[in-house]
Amino acid sequence: MHSEEVIDHIVDWLRDYATNAGMKGFVVGVSGGIDSALTSTLCALTGMEVLCLEMPIHQSKSQVTRAANHIFWLKERYGNVRSEWIDLTPVFDSLLEVFPPVKHEEDRLMSLANTRARLRMTSLYYFAALQKLLVAGTGNKVEDFGVGFFTKYGDGGVDLSPIADLLKTEVYQLASSLGINRDILEAPPTDGLWGDDRTDEDQIGASYPELEWAMAMDEQGKTGAEFTGRQREVFRIYKRFNTVNRHKMQPIPVCSIPEHLKRTSQL
Repeated sequence: MHSEEVIDHIVDWLRDYATNAGMKGFVVGVSGGIDSALTSTLCALTGMEVLCLEMPIHQSKSQVTRAANHIFWLKERYGNVRSEWIDLTPVFDSLLEVFPPVKHEEDRLMSLANTRARLRMTSLYYFAALQKLLVAGTGNKVEDFGVGFFTKYGDGGVDLSPIADLLKTEVYQLASSLGINRDILEAPPTDGLWGDDRTDEDQIGASYPELEWAMAMDEQGKTGAEFTGRQREVFRIYKRFNTVNRHKMQPIPVCSIPEHLKRTSQL
């Protein structure tokens, strides 16, 4: 990949889109991960306004530190970057207090994780509307179009997706070429929705390079029966996520009403 040319292409695309939309710039949720670090840096390179939001919800200290360090790094280099710290932990806790109790707490762990992402999305759009900014998505190609590893109407609720055509390994390549902090480049990828240090690989069961391989094999029409050992296992993991999360990657289904049912009777 020609990193410099790709960076220029994305930056031009971001600037053109925002200008044509009559918007002042971008708001980005910065999590301490590689995807949000790259996205916020690309937005900063446009020269337009960039608002970085850090929105912890019972977040691990390491994630908070990486996010803060990245925002500091950005603000030192780009005068168009601002930031806000929005502690959503009390909001999240208050919301839980009004929800009905469940018999087994583990039954709602996934619902709570997705609720975190949706609270952050709500906050991003609050500032976007207030300051005439676009919400820049941070999803990469494997997450958004391979395994659907994002929250519907959470981190999937965005105005535009500047890195969604980049594989995870390509995200690392661009981030490295831009000089993004080493602690972010070396941190294991995590969605940060659980309040602990579990990684994406812990949740999915395969690494991003493995998922990229499986995605390429699937696009070539391969089947699991054509592989053995770890490759077969990874391919099956990929296909399982790709299938169960298909609803996230397709347009919302609309019930079409037949014309003859909508016609009024002739008088």
